[in-house]
Amino acid sequence: MSKKVYFAGSIRGGREDQKLYLSFISFIQDLGFAVLTEHVGDAALQAIGETTDMSLSGDQFIYQRDMGWLQSADMVVAEVTQPSLGVGYELGKAEQFKIPVLCLYRTQEGRRLSAMIRGDSYFEVADYATAEEGQQAIQLFLNKH
Repeated sequence: MSKKVYFAGSIRGGREDQKLYLSFISFIQDLGFAVLTEHVGDAALQAIGETTDMSLSGDQFIYQRDMGWLQSADMVVAEVTQPSLGVGYELGKAEQFKIPVLCLYRTQEGRRLSAMIRGDSYFEVADYATAEEGQQAIQLFLNKH
């Protein structure tokens, strides 16, 4: 059975990096890992988020589903360049659940990663400039865990 990866990336915080998320998710799958949250890379998913007609309110359904996925994950890979309250929350929960976490941060002139992420020694943070560098960091992390 393949190991399960929870991929975290901004949805309601902005979808500017959707294509990058998709490339990372595909890369992880190509390495033989199951990605529980492959919808994060879906181009049809807009910043408004998912719509659902489930019996719970949509937000409650998404929260419960995603927390279930997170608790079942072997590892978390989070692209944290685009600030997102949801991703930050997921990272805190992953630490609480003692799930190994890789945070990928694309370096940008005039911007810095939150000290709450970089300053937390639980998180493995990898700075990268190109998608290929991000993929290298992902592969090293996944091989280690």
